Amino acid sequence: MITRCLTLVALLIGLVVALPLPVAFAANGKSEPTVVKDAQYGEVLFYFYQEEYFPAIVRLLAAQKQSQLENHMDESELLLGGLYLSYGHHKRAAEIFERLLADNVESEIRDRTWFFLAKIWQQRGYLAESQRALDNIENELPELLEAERHMLQAQLHIDNSQHDKAIAVLQDWRRNDAWSNYAKFNLGVAMVRSGRVNEASVLLDDLGQLDPLNEEMSSLRDKSNLALGYAYLQDGQPQAAKSPLNRVRLEGPFSNKALLGIGWADAENENFRRALVPWMELRGRDLLDSAVQESMLAIPYALAKLDSISQAADHYLNAIEAFYEETNRIDAAIVNIESGQLLSEFLDQDQYQTTGWYWKLEELPEGPESRYLYHLLATHKFQEGLKNYRDLHYLWRNLDEWQQSVDVFNNMLDTRELAYNERLPRVQQSLGQADIDGMVSRKLEFDARLKNIEESNDTLALATSREFELWGEITAIERSPALRANIPEAEEVRDKVRLLKGALQWNLDREFSDRLWRIRRDLRQTGEALVETQRARRQIDETMRTEPLVFADFNGRVEGLSPQIDALKVRVETAITNQRGFMEGVAVDELRAQKQRLDTYTVQARFALAAIYDLAATVGDASP
Repeated sequence: MITRCLTLVALLIGLVVALPLPVAFAANGKSEPTVVKDAQYGEVLFYFYQEEYFPAIVRLLAAQKQSQLENHMDESELLLGGLYLSYGHHKRAAEIFERLLADNVESEIRDRTWFFLAKIWQQRGYLAESQRALDNIENELPELLEAERHMLQAQLHIDNSQHDKAIAVLQDWRRNDAWSNYAKFNLGVAMVRSGRVNEASVLLDDLGQLDPLNEEMSSLRDKSNLALGYAYLQDGQPQAAKSPLNRVRLEGPFSNKALLGIGWADAENENFRRALVPWMELRGRDLLDSAVQESMLAIPYALAKLDSISQAADHYLNAIEAFYEETNRIDAAIVNIESGQLLSEFLDQDQYQTTGWYWKLEELPEGPESRYLYHLLATHKFQEGLKNYRDLHYLWRNLDEWQQSVDVFNNMLDTRELAYNERLPRVQQSLGQADIDGMVSRKLEFDARLKNIEESNDTLALATSREFELWGEITAIERSPALRANIPEAEEVRDKVRLLKGALQWNLDREFSDRLWRIRRDLRQTGEALVETQRARRQIDETMRTEPLVFADFNGRVEGLSPQIDALKVRVETAITNQRGFMEGVAVDELRAQKQRLDTYTVQARFALAAIYDLAATVGDASP
């Protein structure tokens, strides 16, 4: 039981932390080989280790339904939960894991399993279930997991806008481990959101100056500087905001927001000429970024503050034209998405490759709307929806292949039935020639004769053919009239005959017991063979009686598969339609949000341009 429970935790670790294969761990931490006692479970593991999860699920469910996993009940349930999880069926997986936890499980195993369940729920957005799983942990976890547990608890508080609780969890972080920097960042963010900017600045400034060892730490440093810079801006400290914002890498993923913030920090200090430097840098970057769009309005705003009215008007016109062109491209992209073309292009890429949780989109499809997808694909909602959409198409193709296989099964059955009907007459003829009852009677006769031989001690009855011939020759000589003569020569011959007969008799007596045993053994083996032959004959007769019924049963089962597959295909097609609508809705909503933002910026640009024109007209009227 302990090994099985440890396997549960190990598999959870493998699935949650993205280890490709399950591993069973003993109490000493060393890996143990999996001992397969049921062939069907070995087949399931074969597909699992090949990362072909759908065939593994199908075979596992079939084996469970046929009660073929008696030696791997818990392991199979656990593996099924992990396979469900690989397909994103986190609810089904959690039900299995929680059911297994209801058994008599060691507290350490139970706590670790609840922790990984909490991780699963949090990643899928089920915050209440994640919190409930964390609450079920009774004791401290191993050091690294305990640190991650506190980090997960703090993240749940932040996700629920319970910033004071998050601060209470993170404030006393004394560990100097891989999670310490993330703990500082989350603590700083929670403090900013609760209005404690000055306290947060110490933590975020420290993170903003760390020496990164890898790209992950570089991104964390940039995020810390960006968060601190904007916290200062919102707190009315523009001069303090410039230092952390200047530390953000120019080529990093947060550079656009940093450049925009630096510009606004200078603008807040009314240094508009200096504010134009980062904003002009932003102008040449991707227009889809909201920071770039805002910079296109910020530039003419700064120029107007510098009394460069004509240049400000030109920049507003350029911004309006750029926003208008981008809006038209978004409209075209929305039309393309609603036509279903976009999702079809996604399916064309690696459609026969792996499905489930671990699938990743390697490259975007070509098309005018692809430039918008970088932002869309960054959302967890779209990524998960796209995986589900591909999985549904995979299921439909699989069902279609099964449907085609039904005809193959029919042909196989027809071929087997034809071969059976062709061989049946020959088998019946051979059986008719085999007189098994006669053989049994002869065997019984042999038993009776052997018994009489043993009781009468008839040694001659067990003589070999050569010995029998010799006995006959000696007997014939004994009956010769010449030997009855009363002469010395006849007496000498009679002595020799008696000697030969005595030697032969002595040999027959000496070999009698051994020969009797051998014949009895042969008769026993013959009897056993006859019994087995009778059993085989009964089986053949039973097979000939039931085989037509078996063929009829198989034909009925195969014919019944087609309606079931058709019904499943209808269900999958309905799910595909619903999922396509959901995916298109997500994509269209994202593009419409971008379009709405562009419309808002366009309106602001028009109003600002109108104000400039009014100002210019007023100045013109006032001049002599």
